[in-house]
Amino acid sequence: MERALRASRVVTFVYFVLNGMLLGMWVVQIPAIEERVGISHAALGGFLVLLGAGAFAGMQVGGRLSDRLGARAVVPLAGVLCSATLVLPALAHQPWTLGAALLVFGFGNGTLDVSMNAHAVQVEKAYDRPVMSAFHATFSVGGVLAALAGAAAVGIGWGPAATLGTAAGIGVITALASARALLPAASTDPADDAERRPAGEKRAVASRIWLLAVLALLVMLCEGAANDWSVLHLKTVLDAPESTAAFAYGTYAAAMTAGRLLADRTSARFGPVAVLRYGAALAAVGITAVALSPWIWAALTGWALFGLGLSGCIPQLFSAAGHADPAAAGTNVSRVAGLGYIGMLAGPAVIGWLTHVTALNHTFLLLTLFCATAAAAAGILRPSPDRSRTVELTS
Repeated sequence: MERALRASRVVTFVYFVLNGMLLGMWVVQIPAIEERVGISHAALGGFLVLLGAGAFAGMQVGGRLSDRLGARAVVPLAGVLCSATLVLPALAHQPWTLGAALLVFGFGNGTLDVSMNAHAVQVEKAYDRPVMSAFHATFSVGGVLAALAGAAAVGIGWGPAATLGTAAGIGVITALASARALLPAASTDPADDAERRPAGEKRAVASRIWLLAVLALLVMLCEGAANDWSVLHLKTVLDAPESTAAFAYGTYAAAMTAGRLLADRTSARFGPVAVLRYGAALAAVGITAVALSPWIWAALTGWALFGLGLSGCIPQLFSAAGHADPAAAGTNVSRVAGLGYIGMLAGPAVIGWLTHVTALNHTFLLLTLFCATAAAAAGILRPSPDRSRTVELTS
């Protein structure tokens, strides 16, 4: 049993790397596909909204299917779907075909994202200790692998179709080959059966899930803003050379990856509330330094603190959503992830809109407010007294 559990954890890492790699391969090919289809940067922004809409829909479908069929059945199929549809944007020659391709690819990505997170919750429950953050760290590793593979493909003269087609083939094989080690659907304990719960307890769980979703929206809005505006901040506000400005995102991303590798041990020792509270507080300090500092070195330090602070927040929120009701783990994770994904897409747009009324660096103070709100609301991660008492009576 212990060997099977270790194997299930390993293949969960594989699926997280796969998801990060597939999404990263698309990102690497964006300039070439944009030029091939003949669209402007502004039009590309609209097409990326279609990608997000497809992902949101996929998350909702994937969550419900994971609850009904079990993540073991859904994850490999979602992996195949996400992999196979990766090549579609490279085959598009017209704007409308690109839009349709991104909608379908986004759906596959969202389905894989939620189903693998639902399985990660199942693995974490079996381990009876925090393991979620490490899974999210390997998603970032997948993005790094995609960047390296994309650069190598360009170096040998491969076009988008050959590159994404090869990645799609590798992805399909990986998704199918890893399926056997996934955990079977867990039998539902009577205490976890939503149909047997009092109406008041069900309402309390639902309210808690939506509060977790709102916090995910705030945190992932901060992540989205960092993804798109960190480099521009150093370049346009602090007049940093392009080579130096690139380090803004680099320090942020590196700190986030390192933080996620450490967050599970931190959560095991101090609890998820501490990870969210002090992590969000650290992120607030970091982004405030970015907003107010006139020095490049201080801004880079601020971006690093921002990434380190945010690193453990989303894994804690996803984990709490999955454990709130094991019988509906997929659905609950899809709600939290879905609203969080909206925040990720909205972050760059919100900051962009605010630059019409104030300087770019000053817009980051809104992120300070969001991080402070997450820190103040971290107590939501504590198990409800009613839930704890129910578990004790049935154990």
